Amino acid sequence: MYILLALIAACSLGIGLHYLMPGRELRGVAVAPGVATATAAAVYTIMQWAGVGEDSVWLWVAAIGGGIVLAALLTLTLGILRARGDEKARAALGI
Repeated sequence: MYILLALIAACSLGIGLHYLMPGRELRGVAVAPGVATATAAAVYTIMQWAGVGEDSVWLWVAAIGGGIVLAALLTLTLGILRARGDEKARAALGI
């Protein structure tokens, strides 16, 4: 049941991350929260299977922090790739 707290925290921080990262208009609004939530769920589950208890701070830091870090990296990468792709398309069209 505690996994819901980690998922809600990761999703909420992912929403904030979407608005704080540059290039917001180049990606979908659900990318950062979705990646943060999915990563937090996977990390939390794997660590639980590995025997880390719910009372361990490392479970929470790894799940929520890992989700936010991966979401930030993916969001930044997608923005850069989208900007490059748009620039190539503009050059090809002569705009």
